[in-house]
Amino acid sequence: MFNKILIANRGEIALRIIRTCKEMGIKTVAIYSKADMESLHVRFADEAVCIGPAASSESYLNIPRIMAAVEITNADAVHPGYGFLAENASFAEICKQSGVKFIGPTADMINRMGDKVTAKETMIKAGVPVVPGSDGLLKDIKQGIKIANQIGYPVILKATAGGGGKGMRIVNQDSEFEHAWDSAKKEAKASFSNDGIYVEKYVEEPRHIEFQIVGDQFGNVCHLSERDCSIQRRHQKLVEESPSPFMTDELREKMGEAAIKAGKSINYEGVGTVEFLVDKYRNFYFMEMNTRIQVEHPVTEEVIDHDLIKEQIKVAAGHPISGKNYIPKLHAMECRINAEDVFNDFRPSPGKITSFHSPKGHGVRVDTHVYAGYTVPPYYDSMIGKLICKAQTREECIKKMQRALDEFIIEGIKTTVPFHQALMKDENFRQGNFNTGFMNTFDFKKLID
Repeated sequence: MFNKILIANRGEIALRIIRTCKEMGIKTVAIYSKADMESLHVRFADEAVCIGPAASSESYLNIPRIMAAVEITNADAVHPGYGFLAENASFAEICKQSGVKFIGPTADMINRMGDKVTAKETMIKAGVPVVPGSDGLLKDIKQGIKIANQIGYPVILKATAGGGGKGMRIVNQDSEFEHAWDSAKKEAKASFSNDGIYVEKYVEEPRHIEFQIVGDQFGNVCHLSERDCSIQRRHQKLVEESPSPFMTDELREKMGEAAIKAGKSINYEGVGTVEFLVDKYRNFYFMEMNTRIQVEHPVTEEVIDHDLIKEQIKVAAGHPISGKNYIPKLHAMECRINAEDVFNDFRPSPGKITSFHSPKGHGVRVDTHVYAGYTVPPYYDSMIGKLICKAQTREECIKKMQRALDEFIIEGIKTTVPFHQALMKDENFRQGNFNTGFMNTFDFKKLID
């Protein structure tokens, strides 16, 4: 087992990793920017190293500075968390060349799944269903329009290096193609320094259902069941739950098998997530694979009673997995708590938190790095915490989430708590009648007290 792990991340996920490391008897090193000096992950790590100013490019994305911190603290492993460098193949390779274990897949695995076109080709070879579309990147608009007419509108243009909804445009007819093409390429170039674009059939009324998988260094891969992530705004997840209210036993078995095929096709090592689009007829298609721990991993932890960070670390240290596929026995749900003003188009709301009280009680969990007196910086993602509830049934879970949201007090900044309170009251949501387009028609302001 590792002696000391450096966490190459910040905030909530860094603190989450530190907690598991302490329980495993592993020493921890936090890195932080000058803007994060007062963050709890800095306070609770065994050691902390400032690696630069607030800008991510000068701190959390600066590989030389992170590797310098690894060297001076004598860490023997690096946990990248999620975001930042978590799916950066170069970082994984540099760690390997430096004799430091990257807690995650190899650079080759990241490359094969990080580029969406390559990932799609890999899935086709593995026999995993994929959405009809172009074979590789589009050369030009003319080729894109030709393929769109072959597979039928609507289609969606996607950036090959994309994520978080960047570089994605829906096209309904030929006349819209050129504008969508130019817009998607421009955004992709600015966001990922890669303007490669491919086209797929746009699946209407889809569910976004993902399967958590874990693979070891001995070729074993198993799945830990599904999460439904269909409640989204601009392709950003807002609420996740397990099991999916749309799932059937037959569909879970088929999708679970496909997720395992995806992992085995690249001899996957570590925890990862295979994401699918599922249409209203329960046909499913591979969308992408995230080669890292997910923001929403606590949902799975709660329904199978298993620490995924611990599993991640054990696999990286060479331990085998159980090889058992899990079926959720409980219901769990996560609401992302963001520092955003929901009444002003979810505008970021950084600033000082003057009062903070997190809900408690049986089946209630809060993962956060903030506290009363903490100043939310404007430089990073707006998520400041996650509220996770579990219960015997979905109905009971929603009631528990309502109670917990009512107890959640965060003053001094605006948060997404009012939105979640409204969502829990919505009859369509309560009945499980939703898809990824839910937010296009949901007037949550009417349900806010």
